[in-house]
Amino acid sequence: MPLNIPDQLPAVDILQEENIFVMRETKAIHQDIRPLRIAILNLMPVKITTETQILRMLSNTPLQVEIVLLYTRDHRPRNTPPEHLQSFYKTFSDVSHQKFDGMIITGAPIEHLEFEEVNYWNELKEIMDWVRHNVMSTLFICWGAQAGLFHYYGVPKYKLSRKMFGVFTHTVSNPRIPLIRGFDDEFLAPHSRHTEIRGSDIRHIKDLIIVSESREAGVYIVMTKDGRSIFVTGHSEYDPYTLRDEYLRDMQKGLPIDIPRNYFQQDDPSKPPVVRWKSHANLLYYNWLNYYVYQQTPYDITAIA
Repeated sequence: MPLNIPDQLPAVDILQEENIFVMRETKAIHQDIRPLRIAILNLMPVKITTETQILRMLSNTPLQVEIVLLYTRDHRPRNTPPEHLQSFYKTFSDVSHQKFDGMIITGAPIEHLEFEEVNYWNELKEIMDWVRHNVMSTLFICWGAQAGLFHYYGVPKYKLSRKMFGVFTHTVSNPRIPLIRGFDDEFLAPHSRHTEIRGSDIRHIKDLIIVSESREAGVYIVMTKDGRSIFVTGHSEYDPYTLRDEYLRDMQKGLPIDIPRNYFQQDDPSKPPVVRWKSHANLLYYNWLNYYVYQQTPYDITAIA
């Protein structure tokens, strides 16, 4: 089944060029099927890039998926054209009366701030409270994962001495957990963050399960036992050149930045990266949509509670 997205969204042409099956909104409305409704709260500054990355992940499923893009009312992004936001995005107040099968809350490059210092923190807290009774399962990414764990359970984040930057090996805690069904014993995923959460703060919380960790990158996937909230501290959705672009950006700004680890051929930035996380990324999103959204959500979406 296709991914249903607005007709003129820039991601349409990119995904079709990659041979990904997308269905434009005007055609999808004529099909007699209830697609999964997935809201994406995009907190990243360059929203077009992030929305394309996530839509690419959601496309690898036999399920039909309808996307609603959201941004915060209390923060106006400077790196996304206003006309793009006006055409394709809604605010929380536009959809707060609705129910969704799933939701994704992205990361944001604001780790240097305490949560309470973020200018949309109160709005984000309202959204995170709302999803518990109006969304079947929510996927939190990177800073979004840290924010969710802090808001729901008081799990703190800790500043790292050096940025966790590169592609790292991870293991799974229990291969029978549906979210990681089909994963290899070891798999790779990108990280790009200045802060971390620690397993010692999570293991005593009865509602939470640590699903995956990395010897180098620490806690990677945490979830609630009922699967209603899933927290991923890395960026499995990243494109092949995202880490390279972040590295070059920081170099040009004169910021302290290491070469992303286990990423460039022979760790040489003049050579292209080696992409080794695509299969894991696709399986992660496929399993989330299948086991925690599609198989759990009621046909009558208004029955979500």
